[in-house]
Amino acid sequence: MDDELFDWDDANILHLAEHDVAPEEAEEVLLGDPLDVGFDVVNDEERWSYLGETDEGRILRVLITMRGERIRVLTAFDPSRYLKNFYIERKARQR
Repeated sequence: MDDELFDWDDANILHLAEHDVAPEEAEEVLLGDPLDVGFDVVNDEERWSYLGETDEGRILRVLITMRGERIRVLTAFDPSRYLKNFYIERKARQR
């Protein structure tokens, strides 16, 4: 895990584990070429949502916020079938 770029602690690591996602997988998605699929403000906190692939080809949806200069992964999980197909189609057009 890249602790200089990402803000990890027991809370967000355990939350990802509830979705069977490892922190390294979330990092792989964000460091790859993810699709930006949303932005929202919740309780005065800016949040971004991305779709992307791990090094093993697993497609994940990853939600983040910024904590200073570091990326804090709020959650990551397998996307809906619709979003997974959206991602696959969009990436196929980019090749």
